[in-house]
Amino acid sequence: MTLMQKFLGATATLAISATAAIADPAIIFDLGGKFDKSFNEAAFNGATKWAEETGGSFREIELTSEAQREQAMRRFAEAGNNPIVMTGFSFATSLETVAPDFPDTKFAIIDMVVDQPNVRSVVYNEHEGSFLVGVAAAKASKSGVVGFIGGMDIPLIRKFACGYVQGVKSVNPGATVIQNMTGTDYHAWNDPVKGGELTKAQISQGADVVYAAAGSTGLGVLQTAADEGILSIGVDSNQNYLHPGSVLTSMMKRVDVAVYEAFSEGADLTTGFNVLGIANGGISYALDEHNAGIFTDDIKAAVDTAQTGILDGSIPVHDYMSDDSCPVS
Repeated sequence: MTLMQKFLGATATLAISATAAIADPAIIFDLGGKFDKSFNEAAFNGATKWAEETGGSFREIELTSEAQREQAMRRFAEAGNNPIVMTGFSFATSLETVAPDFPDTKFAIIDMVVDQPNVRSVVYNEHEGSFLVGVAAAKASKSGVVGFIGGMDIPLIRKFACGYVQGVKSVNPGATVIQNMTGTDYHAWNDPVKGGELTKAQISQGADVVYAAAGSTGLGVLQTAADEGILSIGVDSNQNYLHPGSVLTSMMKRVDVAVYEAFSEGADLTTGFNVLGIANGGISYALDEHNAGIFTDDIKAAVDTAQTGILDGSIPVHDYMSDDSCPVS
């Protein structure tokens, strides 16, 4: 498999070699790169697991500009790759245009719904997992002040924030939850320096646990939290290992599962609307040797009780995407 990007002047032109076997699946990583230790990397892990288990191969590209979205889809489709998986909501507009031009190619998009007959749309109940880590944050906090740092200020990230606040308040109604977003465009996903600055600002206001849902920007949040001696909460991938003893837990959004399943189905990919949450293993929290010493039995019991309540319906968690308001703040 060969993947080349040629740059002519100031315009990036994507070139994909024609050496790939027909019907190999393909994956397009969003800006921030496949080794962001978060969302994109979870997707890469799913693709890699599929390849290791099956002996198959896949094609991939890491975007470097917004202009490459549609071009990448078309090049893979023209080369016969099937299915083609896209990691992120930002692909939706391009996919709406491209999918009808390749009716025999299956596409999968994560984090957005595209209503086309050859598209699988995968979304997650992030509010459920954020509620769980909010419970953990409230139980671990000594100051009664916790923080949330999001990436791009969009409804999806507000969904994380709202679920988190609900979880915190379910344990400590009087708690203060400081919320900051990193920015309003795609640069917000890849600014660890800004993540660190926002973390320090929240610490100055008393926060002793900070949850990051900000792609690579979150790496700056976790690093600063470790440096300043407070707890952090990771997102998407299990980030506990990055700062053992400092990352309280990680809200695991199993993007790897979505990619693995899409690749496994191949050209026979079933299309339509798919939701992954706690009930079907798409959302969970991370407990391992890296956080076992700080994720106490008391915290675990509270989180597991909340998880049971979400599953049996006794604990409703508001979904910001269905109603752009949050019942608590």
